[in-house]
Parts: sequence; C-alpha cells; structure tokens
Amino acid sequence: MVRVALAVRLVAKAGKENEVARFLEGALPAAQAEARTPVWFALRFGPREFGIFDAFPDDAARKAHLSGQIAAALMAKAAELLAEPPRIEQVDVLAAKVTS
Repeated sequence: MVRVALAVRLVAKAGKENEVARFLEGALPAAQAEARTPVWFALRFGPREFGIFDAFPDDAARKAHLSGQIAAALMAKAAELLAEPPRIEQVDVLAAKVTS
C-alpha cells in the first residue's frame, strides 16, 4: 500500500518541450529499477507543463527516491531545460487503487 507521494511540476523553457518529454520518457527504466517506488507517472499537462507523480509505502522510500538517480538527473538538467525550478510537493496518499 502506498502512503506518501511526490507531486512534481515542471515548466519547460520555450523550445525545450520535446527535450523535457524525452527526458521524462527516458527516466522510466530508472523508476522501474526502484523496488520501493511502486507508482511512477511522467505527465504532460499542456504544451510546456509537465509533471511527475510517484508514490511510496513510507517516508523512508520517498526520501531514498529523492536522493536517487532520477532526482539527480533532473536537477543536473534543470537549468538547461526548465523555465523555473521544479516544484516538488511531498503529499500524503489518502486512498489509492493500484493494480498491476
């Protein structure tokens, strides 16, 4: 059961939209490799707005993810790809339906 999550908003720089989309699509294997990240979505809200939603069984798993490969790669590319710093919100999951 997932109990906590991250909701991340990303705004691409003008002209960098496709690169942000490719970055997020390319992060899927790293997310799949994280045993304690059972839920991970890369999202597109509009032409320049993207997001990541991922959920975890507990805060330790969430913290491990925040110090993991995807977060490090995102922060390394943020100045190049994003119009503003990522907005990372730590949220609680009140109810969830997750099936495989």
